[in-house]
Amino acid sequence: MTKKDETPQAPATGNGSWAGAAAIAGAAIGSAAVAAALLYASRRKDRADKPKAPIVPTLPPETD
Repeated sequence: MTKKDETPQAPATGNGSWAGAAAIAGAAIGSAAVAAALLYASRRKDRADKPKAPIVPTLPPETD
């Protein structure tokens, strides 16, 4: 047996690796961030397009 045969190599994928789970979690977080940014931008646009209410005077007009 050579020294190369004696050292076990950990697989890059499988039960002992978190790489796959981390990649899936990263993709989920990234897509959620993109969706939130799109919703925020569209909501801001809707508010900017909406006409503003007229300013109501704080003092009532004087009448006799």
